Amino acid sequence: MAENIDDYLERGIYGVKEIKSDERQMFLSTIRERVILALTDGQVMKSTVYEPIKKLIKQYPDCQMLLDGDISYSYLSKYVKLANTLNVPFTIVDDVQNKTNIGLVLASKNAINREDIYVSKDQF
Repeated sequence: MAENIDDYLERGIYGVKEIKSDERQMFLSTIRERVILALTDGQVMKSTVYEPIKKLIKQYPDCQMLLDGDISYSYLSKYVKLANTLNVPFTIVDDVQNKTNIGLVLASKNAINREDIYVSKDQF
């Protein structure tokens, strides 16, 4: 019984324990094994949409789009519009405590363990 009380007090003081919290901070609240594609802040801020994302959305119909709330909406709007057009749920993640250089994550609901999730500069 004392152990349960200690656990209860710890959760009250420190919050609920989170699995892979470093990955969740980096990948806008999801974990690496679910990531289909990750774009950096700079890639999201380019004037055009990364075209292969459309193919990936069709390939993974249960995906969701996570966008970094630290990026101006003027840059995010083209991806929000794309998500609405393709009926993909999206979330603008605004976590002021943790900064990441990832601007967009396309993630599956289940683990897919995709190797190449990053886009090199010459592919964009």
